[in-house]
Amino acid sequence: MKKIFLALLAVAALFTVSAQHTAPKIIANGGYHKAAASGAKNTMSALKAAQKAKVYGSECDVNLTKDGEVLVIHSGWHPNRKASPKADAQRSTMEKMLTIPHPNGEVVCTLEEFLKRAAKKPATKLILDLQNQATPQRETELVESVLTIVDKMGMQNSVEYLANHPWTCFELAKKAPQGSKIAYLNGNYDPACVKAMGCSGISYNFRVLKKKRGWIKQAHKLGLTVNVWTVNKDEDIRWCIQNGVDFITSDDPMLVKQLIKEMCK
Repeated sequence: MKKIFLALLAVAALFTVSAQHTAPKIIANGGYHKAAASGAKNTMSALKAAQKAKVYGSECDVNLTKDGEVLVIHSGWHPNRKASPKADAQRSTMEKMLTIPHPNGEVVCTLEEFLKRAAKKPATKLILDLQNQATPQRETELVESVLTIVDKMGMQNSVEYLANHPWTCFELAKKAPQGSKIAYLNGNYDPACVKAMGCSGISYNFRVLKKKRGWIKQAHKLGLTVNVWTVNKDEDIRWCIQNGVDFITSDDPMLVKQLIKEMCK
């Protein structure tokens, strides 16, 4: 009887091991902005909180001002929508943007300031999301400006790139150092098309990959990585882990970390 019991335990253990998954890496969306010390995306405190949480990457939006400066800020509007006067990052000068605080009172940062902070905690990569611009010429200008700043600060190995427009991906693939990690965001092309852009990965909305789960395997067969955003619910995070994605971008990186610890090797 004892032998039968031990045999059953061994079988159970085998199934437990086979049910475990490879751990994806965690990216904090806009930094760990839900941490008590932060409260706003794309802020220095959100980046610091992501570094403190020891996640793989801290995503931030980079944008080009009217006078050609690169700021860490979302496209289309200043994050403080209650601010007066209101300001569109791409139609305003850097000087104007720096006079309007984030909702939590922090000043908008330049890319250089974010890179300086990233250099202090290199274990957490800076994931630069190049925001859509009004014209291809402006997108090229943003790409060249970002790459120049990253190169000047010697941070080529500490950053990765995201882009929502194919043109930006083409420009990054052409002008970034060989081996740079570039992921396409929009979710409207299959992995083969994304590889043809010169990208190293896809970074698609959860709803897209939930409908097109086969793209995960296709991407891996092509040597592309798979990131999923923005995943905050317990059941959605579990789905991502079960389906073998490489990265999970979340507003709640600590929940992702908890579920990875529970489910993965």
